Amino acid sequence: MSEKTILIITTFPETELARTAIHALVAEHLVACGTMIMGAESIFAWKGEIASSQETILFLKAPASCYPAIEQRLRQLHPYEVPEVVGLDISHGFPAYLEWIHESCGGVGASPGAE
Repeated sequence: MSEKTILIITTFPETELARTAIHALVAEHLVACGTMIMGAESIFAWKGEIASSQETILFLKAPASCYPAIEQRLRQLHPYEVPEVVGLDISHGFPAYLEWIHESCGGVGASPGAE
């Protein structure tokens, strides 16, 4: 496979908003899947103050070519003024899993382990 695969990290203030975002991104074939980690606490500088909030972290897996559309869609779905949206290259991974990511985002509808 020649195209790169990415892991996108984002956070949401509410679990149901995070779940809605993952469902939308998977249904639109922008990401193959998303994993939610609930109960994270973020501590950050915002507008000259130190703030904190409870958040749900999302790990989204997709072909690198989908990043611009994913970022745009997350900005539409996200309640934050400046949402965290970070894409990281996946340099290594189980080849069949990476292939499934690309097939899923191409609208094939494959599932892990399907042949």
